Amino acid sequence: MMNLQRLFIRFALVMLLVTVLAGVIASFAFLFPASFNSVLPFHQLRPVHASAALFWIITGAACCVGYFSGRQSKAFMVIWMITIAVIFLNYGFNNYGGREYWEFPAYLNLPLLVAWLFFMVVFLKRLPKDAPVYYWMWTSGVLFFLITFLEQNLWHIPWFRESFLREVTVQWKANGSMVGAWNQMINGLSVYLLVAISGNAGLAQKKKTWFLFFLGLFNLMFNWGHHVYNVPNSNWMRGVAYAVSMTEWVIIILIIRSFKSSLSAARKFRHLVVYRFISAAEFWVFANLLLALLMSIPAINRYTHGTHITVAHAMGTTIGINTMLLLAAFGYILDVDNLSERTRKWLQVAIRINTVSLAVFWVALIVAGLAKGYLSVDHPENSFFDVMKAVRPYLEVFTAAGLGVMIALGVIGVIYLRYSHERHSANKKEITM
Repeated sequence: MMNLQRLFIRFALVMLLVTVLAGVIASFAFLFPASFNSVLPFHQLRPVHASAALFWIITGAACCVGYFSGRQSKAFMVIWMITIAVIFLNYGFNNYGGREYWEFPAYLNLPLLVAWLFFMVVFLKRLPKDAPVYYWMWTSGVLFFLITFLEQNLWHIPWFRESFLREVTVQWKANGSMVGAWNQMINGLSVYLLVAISGNAGLAQKKKTWFLFFLGLFNLMFNWGHHVYNVPNSNWMRGVAYAVSMTEWVIIILIIRSFKSSLSAARKFRHLVVYRFISAAEFWVFANLLLALLMSIPAINRYTHGTHITVAHAMGTTIGINTMLLLAAFGYILDVDNLSERTRKWLQVAIRINTVSLAVFWVALIVAGLAKGYLSVDHPENSFFDVMKAVRPYLEVFTAAGLGVMIALGVIGVIYLRYSHERHSANKKEITM
């Protein structure tokens, strides 16, 4: 593994650690503003947390895709890391700009765009024939990230800013579709891992897996409807959006369960830690599928939309699914299943702690959302202060559980950082094209 690739892996892992640390501190700042406003106020911590989470997912996905495909752009890695470092430096000096989730000075989008173009050119320089499905998942994710990134920056054109409704609609739509783009890359990584661990290349050629690819592609193009729920649009768009996204999770479950049923006991033991990450992701696919099903019912959605339940769905997906699958991919790159027994036990314990803590975290947000929805919708006479006073106990539980998530992911991140200087060449498998 080249030195720059090692640095890029470490950079992605640092983004994960910044995400969980800033998230926990932001939770305390929200609950106890009098104690934090003079040092680390919530309004400063939120963009740090949101941007770190965004860059952890995107950087992690690009890092693993580049590594497994053997198509790594040095220019991309250098420009990408320097630009993100400058972004957080601006946050340190309270210099903001841009739009939601991209709250840094807008001019820094330009080097991010240049960096991604370098990555895309290297990755797409040769389109192989008869490539396995995960390659096409990566390709569609890389291309659509560029498209959605450009769309997200359309607000720079004066015509879009002339109408607040127009600008908000485009922003929310772009951010929703961008999630689909990195989901395509991460879904491709999950299929790659299933093939590499099981030794069964046929998994990447099954009709069900190809259906997942096309469904994921359709998902990222059309399931953004629920992201613009609060702006005027047709109800059928909302129904299609929920149906498409829920169907994608069902297919992911079927693929993982098919893999689990065919995996021999010896192979399962050999790759136990990576397997545990994948199994944890499966659990959260089930949980978020159930939540999405309930949120899609109009009578329930009336109470849940725009509440902490939306946050629960986002956090369950980001931490429970995307982060677990990315940590599985990084674990495979670092060959964590060949570390010492003591280190592997630490990783396994951390996975369990994260799953339990995230479950409490997730349920607390759902209960807080239900309470807020009921008090706001059925009792409009309540002031916002009264509503948040009633919700506060659940947010305190959520914050306490967040400490468990931070500790668990912190342990995993530190172990990965410690061993990221090592590379076990036997662990990397070539892609059949």
